[in-house]
Amino acid sequence: MYQNVSPLHFPNGFMWGGATAANQVEGAWNEGGKGMTVQDCLPYREVGVADFTKQFAFSSQDLEEALAAGEDANYPKRRAIDFYHHYKEDIASFAEMGYKVLRVSICWSRIYTDPRDPEPNEEGIAYYEDMFRELRAHGIEPLVTLSHYDPPLALVTDYQGWYSRECIDLFVKYARTCFERFGRYVKYWLTFNEVDAMLRHAVTSGGLIEDRFPGMEFEEVIYQAMHHQMVASAKAVKLCHELVPDAQVGCMMTKLMFYPYTCKPEDNLATQQRMRSIYRYVDIQVFGEYPRYLLTEIERKGYEVEMRPEDTRILREGTVDFVSFSYYMTSCMAGDTTGLDMAPGNTVNGVKNPHLPSSEWGWQTDPTGLRISLVELYDRYRKPLFIVENGLGAKDVVSEDGCVHDPYRMEYLADHVRAMSDAINVDGVDLIGYTWWGCIDLVSESTRQMSKRYGFIYVDMDDYGNGTFKRIKKDSFNYYKQVIESNGENLSFEA
Repeated sequence: MYQNVSPLHFPNGFMWGGATAANQVEGAWNEGGKGMTVQDCLPYREVGVADFTKQFAFSSQDLEEALAAGEDANYPKRRAIDFYHHYKEDIASFAEMGYKVLRVSICWSRIYTDPRDPEPNEEGIAYYEDMFRELRAHGIEPLVTLSHYDPPLALVTDYQGWYSRECIDLFVKYARTCFERFGRYVKYWLTFNEVDAMLRHAVTSGGLIEDRFPGMEFEEVIYQAMHHQMVASAKAVKLCHELVPDAQVGCMMTKLMFYPYTCKPEDNLATQQRMRSIYRYVDIQVFGEYPRYLLTEIERKGYEVEMRPEDTRILREGTVDFVSFSYYMTSCMAGDTTGLDMAPGNTVNGVKNPHLPSSEWGWQTDPTGLRISLVELYDRYRKPLFIVENGLGAKDVVSEDGCVHDPYRMEYLADHVRAMSDAINVDGVDLIGYTWWGCIDLVSESTRQMSKRYGFIYVDMDDYGNGTFKRIKKDSFNYYKQVIESNGENLSFEA
């Protein structure tokens, strides 16, 4: 249990809420004029905790099988939790908890059935517009991610994913439509979710399938694709500031946190280098230029990344207003991992920390690491921070009384709230909000399971598509309501 060192206190106007992603909740994959996305083609695979990264293996053959799959095939993101038809009910429940903000994403392929279409899909526009109006009617601020791991499938089939520079203009066209049509409702925007993630899962972040680049160094392909996303993000930031002057645009990173496994200099060096790899693309979005260490790395590896002369200006003019991030766990780094226990995590493996407990999926719980992360990020960027993902995946069970009793989730939440309070009041961090990931059960990104549940609301659906989509409020529902009502100062509960 995290022992906070100062009285619990959060600033007035602190934004408490929850977070989702379109591809993990909406379903309705072939309704309302929606085009296919990469996520519609990712099958469910039975994988163990130790080899969960196999979920991210995806080939052209997998794509062909997905396109030929019948209705009985298990592609979990196609059904998700049917938020598309339940959003009013769900938003009412979020309002009952007292949410000040809800993080959602817009599915690019709902706005443009094909990203090359000259005009947007009005059915998709109407869906999101009504959802944003519903949020506003309940006093909930939308926080919107433009691209959350669901590139339009056409970027894969008809282009070379984000390796193709044409994706920049296609994305900017899509972003412009979102700003023009939804800017009256949305004042907080994010461009790309976990923008650093392409090296870990290239297909969902960049629409890149390795076997489609024969004879090429795939890491070099990824560096080029990342550059194009950096330019697209900067253009979108500048455009939003022009079209929605009272809006703020942030970047979003995976806040992976690593400790040196020992005090050996080699372990500390390995940790420093790993952390640099996490920060490098956020450095671009905040400072408006490539960090020298990334340029050196590209040169040292002998890669050629095309950067046009105008890109320097574009990056400089499109810096973000705040830094948002996901935080779930920490791991350790060692110069030599031979013989060491490895722990699975948020799309990445690390050395297991013997001092920390682990979840059922091996993620090591570390609220102190959240405080350390907040301090590191604020010292590095001096921008307001926003925790837009944090939570605990667990195998929740509906009891005989029809309820879901989840004290483990309440304990996890309380510990991380205490750590946030200390970061604000002791360390002087400017933290503006907190959105619990998967505030309603959704399809896990890392495992594609429904059985890995994060929500305060249980959804009756299993890993194989069996269920009614019925919503059940867990014990943690009322607990988070209590936390929000007290502005983070009442964390007491009975297990």
